[in-house]
Amino acid sequence: MQLTLDLSTHFTREHYNYGVRADGCAHGVVLTKSHVVELILDISGYRVDRSLSSLRLLEPACGKGAFLLPAVKRLIISSSRENIPISTLKEAILAYDIEPEHVAYTRQAIVELLLEFKASRDTAIELANGWVLEGDFLLANLTPRFDVVIGNPPYIRIEHLSNELQAEYRRRFSTLFDRADLYVAFIEKSLQTLAPTGIVSFICADRWTLNSYGARLRALITREFQTHAYIDLRQASPFETDVIAYPSVFSIGRERTKKPVIFVALPTASVAECVAASSAILGTNISTAEISISYYNVWFSGEAPWVLSSPEQLKTLRSLEDRFPLLEDVGQASVRIGVATGCDQVYIVNEGAEIEVDRLVPLVMRDDIHLGTIRDSRRFVINTYRQSGGVVNLEEYPLLAKYIESHRAAVAKRHVAKNGGAGWFKTIDRVYPELVSKPKLLIPDIAGCNQVVFEKGCFYPHHNLYYVISDIWDMEVLGGLLSSRVALFFVWSYAVKMRGGYLRFQAQYLRRIRVPKFESLSKNLSDAIRSAYRLRNFKKLDELSLLAYQLDKVPHFDFIDTRT
Repeated sequence: MQLTLDLSTHFTREHYNYGVRADGCAHGVVLTKSHVVELILDISGYRVDRSLSSLRLLEPACGKGAFLLPAVKRLIISSSRENIPISTLKEAILAYDIEPEHVAYTRQAIVELLLEFKASRDTAIELANGWVLEGDFLLANLTPRFDVVIGNPPYIRIEHLSNELQAEYRRRFSTLFDRADLYVAFIEKSLQTLAPTGIVSFICADRWTLNSYGARLRALITREFQTHAYIDLRQASPFETDVIAYPSVFSIGRERTKKPVIFVALPTASVAECVAASSAILGTNISTAEISISYYNVWFSGEAPWVLSSPEQLKTLRSLEDRFPLLEDVGQASVRIGVATGCDQVYIVNEGAEIEVDRLVPLVMRDDIHLGTIRDSRRFVINTYRQSGGVVNLEEYPLLAKYIESHRAAVAKRHVAKNGGAGWFKTIDRVYPELVSKPKLLIPDIAGCNQVVFEKGCFYPHHNLYYVISDIWDMEVLGGLLSSRVALFFVWSYAVKMRGGYLRFQAQYLRRIRVPKFESLSKNLSDAIRSAYRLRNFKKLDELSLLAYQLDKVPHFDFIDTRT
């Protein structure tokens, strides 16, 4: 197998400043449970009942061999059944890892395994050294010839890498969009290496299936590949170490078929559940384990998020999307996030701070909201910008200048300060004081359900709050609609689900909420919604929203109702 590593000499280990790149964790090795590995090998087609010696298997980030060793064992058993000598299997496997100690560990483990199967030591060492290479898979020059690609790619924010390596990865991989995680590039590169009938089966964080940074990858897959199976493990613990990764397992191939996509949800990823999932996907005898199985005859297209829910839920969602416009397309509504400073302990001050009063803007934070009311904590964010734009001249504000100088060490080490020149002291986001007096709806980022609070025009939102504004909507009527179970259904469908049942109410999900046109609501209905919203009568709001959306009911979905 002729391989060349296209590693530029200026990419030293310091460029990989994200810690350990193995088995899916940026700061250490996190091993996938053995029965989950067996499930992934099964659905990838790497099974002992096949002639595995004729297949080529690739593992992009092998770590300490959690996937590779079971694969090697399957290869040996299959080859032994066909009387194929172990020494002839040099082309059968290829694995990479960036860490030399992982490469050494995995090679030694492979040698020991081959010796157990009566290979000579020389053959075992030669195969182990040829199968496992030290290097960056993303920079390797590989011919598309692999029948099976398996593993658990690293979960690493691309901004944690050196600027030079970021630029090189972005140049090579079109799916690395915005603040994408590095596993996006691993998926793209793995798909590129597939033979015509090849399969990629990874266990991986599921964020790319819904988030905006996964849009290009979703488009690539739906355009050039086919999803065969998807296994939801969000509520399960598929790793030996208890880590919060929100994983899923997927099987994606280059060859297109007319078979439906199989969606399986595993509550615990136990041995029995994994066996049942394997049986369901492979079409063998179905186990009696309690798992949820759905079949998608039509998969998603383009950049559309993969909303993986029940057929009834998806049917209702599609109906609502067909009949109602997006939130920001009605009544000049806009969804935004509050101010980020880069150093809250400096830029957020209490009443009485010795700073010019016209530099202080009243602030509302997540902790100030309780049961639909806003507490005035007498906190302020420092406004470092002129009304006309640009950063203020500190010479014109001696008190502010003195305060900033007293906190120079903390302020100057921010990224925005390093690139800010004379405006080194500015906040990350510009503050627009005129927003304070504008009525707005405040929505906390992380919550069990939609907690929408009407703010009549007294505060500036902090960055742990999203807010909605409009010059046309009656904000309490809109607040009532956004507080309903129907509106929550949109967010629940699109948002990433966190452990404990919590959701992220980020702008990208809030903007997917559909609402009736404000003029389509009768005066009586609008008045009723406003009244129920003021009284925090959420049962009534849920009933009224069904009228507004012309629905008989909303399909059941699990959420933590903390609205009351």
